[in-house]
Amino acid sequence: MRSKPKDHGAGRQIEGVLKPGEKVVMLDDLISTGGSVLQAAEAVQAAGGLIQAVGSIFSYGLDAATRNFAAAKLPLFSLSNYSELIKVARDADYINDDELASLHAWRQDPEHWDVQA
Repeated sequence: MRSKPKDHGAGRQIEGVLKPGEKVVMLDDLISTGGSVLQAAEAVQAAGGLIQAVGSIFSYGLDAATRNFAAAKLPLFSLSNYSELIKVARDADYINDDELASLHAWRQDPEHWDVQA
């Protein structure tokens, strides 16, 4: 599944066979806002697929993603996330407390975040 049909080859958004009523679990490598995987999910649903959940390797845990998945009524499960990543980075002394605070600030408002001195 793709968020948009390819502009070359067969130009498909969904590859393979999807029968109406078939259960589907969507998988993506990275979730930021969820936009791409949710576009693909809409295509699956339009083709009659029944999406059970979305899974990812990593999620930033952004508020926008939480809102988008709630609006789509789809559960999201991730193997790891930003909060855990920066906690491990701090515990291993890869970052200091000031950098940790700055990284937390980015996650709260990535669009307006600025490097903290």
